[in-house]
Amino acid sequence: MKRSIITLGLVFMCIVSPALLTDTAQCEQRDAIDSFRVFPVGKVKKASGTTTIEIYDKYADALSGLNRFSHVVVLYWFDKNDTPERRRTSRVHPRRNPSNPLTGVFATRSPRRPNLIGLSVCKILSVEKNIVRIDSIDAFHDTPVLDLKPYLPRMDTVQGSFGPQWAE
Repeated sequence: MKRSIITLGLVFMCIVSPALLTDTAQCEQRDAIDSFRVFPVGKVKKASGTTTIEIYDKYADALSGLNRFSHVVVLYWFDKNDTPERRRTSRVHPRRNPSNPLTGVFATRSPRRPNLIGLSVCKILSVEKNIVRIDSIDAFHDTPVLDLKPYLPRMDTVQGSFGPQWAE
């Protein structure tokens, strides 16, 4: 009886309420977590030649110290490309140029991909309250921002890196 109550508890935690899990090893009965939720922390704003990232008030405190960095890595959601058809795209011509070889989306920066996560490294012009003013970003006005990370030259610059000719 005691064992079945424990098993029932594990089943509840693994299947009914995965949000409560702190140790996924408890879920040996479950193959893998198939999906999860990501929430935006702000939005890209573009107006009158100025580009900013407006962080929602409840996350504004997370910007503390960002002004001490020259650049920020911005992760965002390609929301304007979010269609089932575009998520099924597995190969594209890089830079939308048909003379470039058909290439897997994981080897490109194409917005057509299974998970529409975009990434840009942006120069920080200022950080005030919940607003990060940046030089530019390859995202549309009102694009949801998923996360910000400081650009760390020691960790984010790779010596001896290379890529195909079309990427130069």
